Amino acid sequence: MEPEAQAGNGASIAKTVIWLVVLILIVGGLIVYGSKGVGKAAKESIKIGVMLPLTGDAASYGEPARNIYTLAAEEINAGGGISGRQIELIIEDSKCNGKDATSAAQKLINVDKVQVIIGGFCSSESIAATPIAAEAKVALFSAGSSSPDLTDISPYFFRNYPSDASQGRVLAEAAAAKGWKKVSFLQEQTDYALGVYKAFSARFEELGGTIVKEEVPSNTTDFRSVLTKLKAANADAFFLDPQTPPVGERVLKQMQDLKWKPVILMNDVIGSASEILGNYKTLVEGALTAEFVADPSNPKFAALQTAYTAKYATAVPYEGYGQTEYDAVYMVKAGVEAVGENGEKFAAWGRTVTNWEGASGKVTIGANGDRVGGHTIKVIKDGKGEVMK
Repeated sequence: MEPEAQAGNGASIAKTVIWLVVLILIVGGLIVYGSKGVGKAAKESIKIGVMLPLTGDAASYGEPARNIYTLAAEEINAGGGISGRQIELIIEDSKCNGKDATSAAQKLINVDKVQVIIGGFCSSESIAATPIAAEAKVALFSAGSSSPDLTDISPYFFRNYPSDASQGRVLAEAAAAKGWKKVSFLQEQTDYALGVYKAFSARFEELGGTIVKEEVPSNTTDFRSVLTKLKAANADAFFLDPQTPPVGERVLKQMQDLKWKPVILMNDVIGSASEILGNYKTLVEGALTAEFVADPSNPKFAALQTAYTAKYATAVPYEGYGQTEYDAVYMVKAGVEAVGENGEKFAAWGRTVTNWEGASGKVTIGANGDRVGGHTIKVIKDGKGEVMK
């Protein structure tokens, strides 16, 4: 072979080897990149939106709720998450009003791209956010909103806390059973408080009772004039129906200042506020309230109490809400495992839940999006609520 031909063949072989090396590097790099990409996707967190009142009077509910949601998410993540993926809670302050709930929902949906939102807590939050969630086909799942106006409001909304149709009804029936014919009623101007009033008045009037009613805006600080009017009505009992504990406490203080001590009915906002009940023991002694009662013998509720106390050095503040808030995160886990990270499918799944075992007992959600079950009458004795026998 001629030297030139030998040189040409050598150069050709060298080029071939170089291209083979380059090809191996490229293919190897793609394989490594692909495997890294798959690993990254597999480990990507599942974003769950949360709307809570974290400022204003309703923050007394929002702060412990945030604690409970965080606790439940940490427990789930420690156990492997949802199908191997970690939960990431994205929490927005919805401030217990429709305007801020609307902004919170829009941010969670459009910026954070969540498929499921736990919230709102206040009924006004959920009522305002529902059409936004429905338009985006995102599920809105409330553990605290109880207005009857939310019943079947949208296929994208459901709740594991019972409707106030139950609370108002059982309180009206208890009042009638006591022989009370006339009730004076102080209602804060919010969707939740209005829902309690509507349910109570419908049943109480059906049973032959009459109501003298006064309404107050949420920013009211001086209740003396409306309390004086209601006192003058000479009713058999007085119904206190606020949205938040601070408002209820201000009313009780001014009742005490006016030396007015009527027989009292109260919604679960005050009925579950143990510190306020303790501060006004004499005034509220014998008062009737209705709560979605927690069962301390339920092992899942007991586990919640133990874990919450260990983490936050205090007992769960509002047990009725705490039990459903804790369940909500675990129900999100169950739903996503069942139908995937899809808001439309999750919302549909929510209305098929039957006898799901949680800290709040057996959870069944009806086709109208409401939890099946309801409230229990309690009587206040020595600053504490006891189930009425």
